[in-house]
Order: sequence, then structure tokens, then C-alpha cells
Amino acid sequence: MSLLHEPISDIHKRLVAKEITPTDLVEESLTRIKKVDGKVQAFLMVDEEGARARAFELGERVKSGETLSTLSALPVGIKDNMATKGLPTTCGSKLLQNYEAIYDATVVQKLNAAHTITIGKTNMDEFAMGSSNENSGYYPVHNPWDLKRVPGGSSGGSAAAVAAGEVAFALGSDTGGSIRQPAAFCGVVGLKPTYGLVSRYGLVAFASSLDQIGPLTKDVRDSAYVLQAIAGHDAYDSTSANVEIPDYVSALTGEIKGLKIGVPKEMMGAGIDPGVKEKIEAAIRVLEGLGAVVEEVSLPHSDYAVATYYLLAPAEASSNLARYDGVRYGQRIEGENLLDLYHRTRSEGFGAEVKRRIMLGTYTLSSGYYDAYYLKAQKVRTLIRQDFESIFQDYDVILGPTTPTPAFMAGEKVDDPLTMYLNDICTVPVNLAGLPAMSLPCGRVDGLPIGLQLIGPAFSEANLLNTAYAYEQHGERLPKLDLEGGEA
Repeated sequence: MSLLHEPISDIHKRLVAKEITPTDLVEESLTRIKKVDGKVQAFLMVDEEGARARAFELGERVKSGETLSTLSALPVGIKDNMATKGLPTTCGSKLLQNYEAIYDATVVQKLNAAHTITIGKTNMDEFAMGSSNENSGYYPVHNPWDLKRVPGGSSGGSAAAVAAGEVAFALGSDTGGSIRQPAAFCGVVGLKPTYGLVSRYGLVAFASSLDQIGPLTKDVRDSAYVLQAIAGHDAYDSTSANVEIPDYVSALTGEIKGLKIGVPKEMMGAGIDPGVKEKIEAAIRVLEGLGAVVEEVSLPHSDYAVATYYLLAPAEASSNLARYDGVRYGQRIEGENLLDLYHRTRSEGFGAEVKRRIMLGTYTLSSGYYDAYYLKAQKVRTLIRQDFESIFQDYDVILGPTTPTPAFMAGEKVDDPLTMYLNDICTVPVNLAGLPAMSLPCGRVDGLPIGLQLIGPAFSEANLLNTAYAYEQHGERLPKLDLEGGEA
């Protein structure tokens, strides 16, 4: 089993005790990547030289007696839609295959300040558009639990890298479930923070009113450590919230007696796999056993969430991706004139799913259809947000499945976009409302991990993490995964 399967706090203790060095951790990560990533394909690039140099630098600082943070020397994966100075930032797209950012995203700056080591950039659906990672412009990611199945998307590379023990943790982005869904499929913990809690500066925009960066980790405590490092106000992000950041790690008491949990009947009804429903009901019994009060509630407008999301997100994408025209960024295909240059560059640079969403979004925003589609979708978004606000007047947490089914087979839905979009039915309402939510493992169905989704009011991450921690200590755990022999 990889050393990187151990909890962050255990690795840190070994580092402080000088049982291991930063170089040991980097070599463990690089060795693991060489051993398993040919099967998983979680990384688009690995920065061996940079990681070794960073490990040497941190090792010298440890020798000099410098006190380092809990995240010190941990090898991490960064989703390839976050700017990393001097490294490629392709967004999983051929259109940006030669693009290198000239600055670090704020989250990358914060991890650097916490003395982490960036191992490389993780694979993703092109421009974060997808639920299976089959839309990567380079190659698909495979689920470490079953290499014939998808890892989820769009942060599938980050989730798979953590599950396979290639890195200590990874960052992903979540526009409609892109952290939580792959976390559920790969059996790891994924946290989508409240919109505005974590800076989006340096995150390549897909849908700006929905995008949010968050951690993918092995367990809940690790998630708290990483969130502590990346949360906080950023003057470079106009949507960043200037709120006090609590101590997320200290909040992990496991005490939830009297906690009121609502279970929306819409998340446990038609379309939810019976095996998934059984695991969620078992998780509810665990939480009730710990003193939580669990009752059925309703999100009456959630039936419209997928349709609303797939009008608003493509509309924002069509605007955000207009900048990729072959003039300033990435790939450039010369043409007979300027318009021909635009046409050839975008036709050859974008993949099929990105083109589909740009066309849908452009249509939604076009004259004569704006009121009928975009404006109406914004009004429904308000109703969905009000549904959540109404529940949170009486309840502390909302609980349900992260996904309707376990991980599906690669190629199973790739030619049926509508069926693929419905896979987001449990996650997109949270993004539309701007709320925090997380997915954590709650057992397996047919040998595949299942995700338990917890949703809280805005900026309630401390309570959300503690609820997840309480379940994690008493609920069903997954066996350790060893790609060489299945389970370790």
C-alpha cells in the first residue's frame, strides 16, 4: 500500500519525527505514478524535476529547524484548469495544449505557502464539461476500482489520483458536481465549498456563477486540513466572500446529538438505484444512532434543476470560451482571413461536447430566445435557492445520494448526452443555490463505491465536515485499494 494512502496527520508526524523526508514523499509519489498511472491515466503531465527540486528545498528547511505546516512536503495533484506558473494549463483541451500560465492561481499560491509539492496536473473533461472524463482532449481516465468504468467528471483525474495513492490529496473544481460525483465514483471525499469561500482567481472559467474550487482527499479530516489552507478572501476575485474562516479541524468533534437532518424525497425516489438507496438508508440509521434527528423534506423545484443548469451553464460557457479564437491563447490555425482563422481554430481545437454546449449556450442567449430560456432559467434558479432556504430554517443539514448509480461502464453513455446529463441530477441543485456540499464513501454496491452527499447552508462548512466526520467514524468504510491485487 502506498505511503500516500495514510492520513495527512500521520504523514506529518512521521515527517516531524524525521522517519521520512520530503524527498521520500516525492519519490513515493513518482514511483506510484510510474507503477499505476499507465492504467489509470489520472495525470496529463508530471513535473518530476520541479517536484524533486521543491522536495530538496523543503528538506533543507527541515534540517535547519524550520517549523513547517501540517501540509508540508505533501505531493499534490492540481486539476489542469488552474493556472500554475511555468507548467502547462491545458484544461484537457487540444486548443490550449501549448499554453503555460504566467502566474499561479490563488489556491496554488496558498498551497505553495503551506509548503506542499505540486507533482503534476490532473486529467479532466475538456474545459470541465463532462461527467465521465471521456471528454478529455487527450485520453480518458479510468476508475481505479474497475478500470473498465469511468471515474466521473470533470475532476476524474484528481479523484482517481487520490484513490490510487498517487498523491496525498488533489484539487478539483465543481460547476455542477465535478468534485462530488468523481469522489463518489472513486471512493474518496470531495468537498464543494460555498460559492465565494475559495478564490476562483486563476481558475479557467467554465460557468463563472457556478464554478468553485475544492479538495479531494482520502478522508474527512484531510478535507478539513486542505480547506483550512485554501479558504479565505481574495481581492483578485470580485466574487470572493470576506467572511471569518473558522478552525475546520477543531470543529471535528463527532458530536451530532440533536442535529436536524432533512432527506428530500425527490433525492430518494425514481431513478435512484435500489442498491444506492439501501446504502443511504443505512447511513441514515448510523446518524440516527448518533443522536441526529432525520426527517423527510421536499425540494419541490428540484425536478427542474438539470434543465435549468443546462441552460445557464452553457450560456455562461459560450461567453467565457469566446476568448479562444487563435489570437491570444493556445492553438492557432491560420485561415484566408480573420473570420476563417477563428473558424478553423475553434473547429479543430474544441471537442464535440464543448462545441455542443457553446452552440446551446449561444442559442439560449440569442435575440428572441433570451427571455424564453435564459431569463426563465434564472427565475427557476431563484426558486431552487428558496427551496433550500426554506428547509434550512428548520434543519441543519440535507442528506441524500451523490449519484443515482455507482460508476458506469466507459462508453456506456458517451453517445447519449441527455442520459449523461441526468447523472448530475443529485448535484446540480447545490451549485445553482451556491451552497456547500460534500460527498463521502458510505459502502459499496457490486464492489463499487457509493457516495453519501451532505448539503449545508452557506458558509456552514465546519458543521458539514463534523457531520461527515461523525458518520465516517461509525459508518461503513471502504477497504484499502491496491491496483495490483484489487483490495489490500
